Amino acid sequence: MDASSFPPSTPPPAPRLRSVCVFCGAAEGIDSAYRQAAEGFGRLLAVRGMSLIFGGGRVGLMGAMAEAALGAGGEAIGVIPQMLVEREIAHPGLTRLHVVGSMFERKALMAELSDAFVLLPGGYGSLDEFSEALTWAQLGLTRKPCGVLNVNGYYDRLLGWFDDAAREGFVPPAFRTLVVAETEPEVLLERLLTAPSAREARWTGDGGR
Repeated sequence: MDASSFPPSTPPPAPRLRSVCVFCGAAEGIDSAYRQAAEGFGRLLAVRGMSLIFGGGRVGLMGAMAEAALGAGGEAIGVIPQMLVEREIAHPGLTRLHVVGSMFERKALMAELSDAFVLLPGGYGSLDEFSEALTWAQLGLTRKPCGVLNVNGYYDRLLGWFDDAAREGFVPPAFRTLVVAETEPEVLLERLLTAPSAREARWTGDGGR
């Protein structure tokens, strides 16, 4: 993929949610609630007729979510860089698996294939991917909503930091609303359908990034 091809200079209209990109851990975490949430979200997307776009791994929450989506008759489409095919153990049974050359290409293609972004529990990589998607939304480069499924309060402190960044003048208050957070997956999906986008909160150059 040409590095200049995404994000586009002019964002397309916000579509309905036909596919959702989910960022989550290549580990399962200590609490079994994380795996249960990933499986539940995968099944929910399948039942709603939405394709799952994810990192393509067979391990951790990624693998659990993909298996649940496929088991419920849904589509699971993975995007994984060649360097991580063995480390994250590329899932062999997906609807489609795209093997790309770099982490940049991974994020760009996942964004291109998706109508929304959702963050489930994960580590540095999950947060990096979500943060880049959120930044594109802030800059108006996409009109795709960004949501956080806050399982067992895992992201309480991150959401608190978002509030702090707005309160301290590093994030314009209008852009704080670009992050939709819920504890129930069904509620999160419903809110993403009407979430604020770059159409409502435009980048002015005032404030932080």
